[in-house]
This record gives sequence, C-alpha cells and structure tokens, in this order.
Amino acid sequence: MVSQLEAPSLNPAVSRPYVLEGLIQVFTSPHRSFFTNVMAQALRIAGQGTPVLVVQFLKGGIHQGHEHPVRLGENLEWIRCNLPRCIDTPQIEESEARSLQELWQHTRTVVAEGRYSLIVLDELSLAIHLGLIPEAEVLEFLRTRPNHVDVILTGPDMPPSLLDLADQITELRRSHRP
Repeated sequence: MVSQLEAPSLNPAVSRPYVLEGLIQVFTSPHRSFFTNVMAQALRIAGQGTPVLVVQFLKGGIHQGHEHPVRLGENLEWIRCNLPRCIDTPQIEESEARSLQELWQHTRTVVAEGRYSLIVLDELSLAIHLGLIPEAEVLEFLRTRPNHVDVILTGPDMPPSLLDLADQITELRRSHRP
C-alpha cells in the first residue's frame, strides 16, 4: 500500500494539486520468515512505476554494499551491507560496524534527496536491539523524511517508540490448529 498517487502528465511544468503524506508501516513477528510478503509488496509497487529501495541492514555474505545495488526491474534497488557474513550479535568487528554505518548513512542521504517513494528497512528492529543503529536516529529519520515517502519497517520486537509513529502495524504470528 503506497500513499503516493502519481498520474502521468503531458506537461511536466504542471504541478499536481496535492501529494498524500507517506505512511509508516511496521511488519513484526517473533520469527524471521515474513520478508517474502514485504518483498512481494515492494515488487508490486515498483512494477507500477514507483521508485523503491530495499535495505537489509544485517544481511551480508555477498560483499554487496550500497555501491553495488541489485536492481530488480526498472524501479527497485536492493542493497545490503558489504560484509562476508550476516550479523546476529552485537559483538561485531570494527570493519563490520563501519560497513553498517555507511549503509545507514547512505540510506538517510538518498531518502532525504527524495530519490525513492517507498523505503523498506529490513530487520531494523534487530539492528536497534543489538545497539548497531541508535533508536533516536531512526526516530529522527522517520520524522524528517520527505513528506511523500512511505517507509516499511520489519523485524521482531519493534521498539514501542517506532510502533507509536506507525500508521499501520501488521503482526504476523503462527497459528496451530489441530
């Protein structure tokens, strides 16, 4: 669900009468198996012509970094840390911390520039809980992003301060029926 409405115009000098304010969506779950649902939404929106950025803060293993985004179609860029492994502990090497901070700074910069209409910040809550990205910086980022930008936050145990800012919260849980 994207709040940005765009209609093609034959005259680019004509401004649109209004732009809807971007939403903050949270997808949270005690398990880590719901990224496919969020990615499907991002791909669908990108397929409609909306610029999308997917950022995976704790995933590594492919030495990607923000300098080498994976492009899925014309409108979706997918970036990860430039790391040889996935981060799953607060004890990381200095080079890993530097790579994560570079990715966070890059994300903040491109969002401030208004290059994307939808931003997916995958496993952001884990990065906060591990002490790798300060919660205060995330709150400031969300409050100061361009008005039209939608943000999707994912991860287990989302901090209450982020839930308070959210326009939509989706909690995924497993149900067992006999």
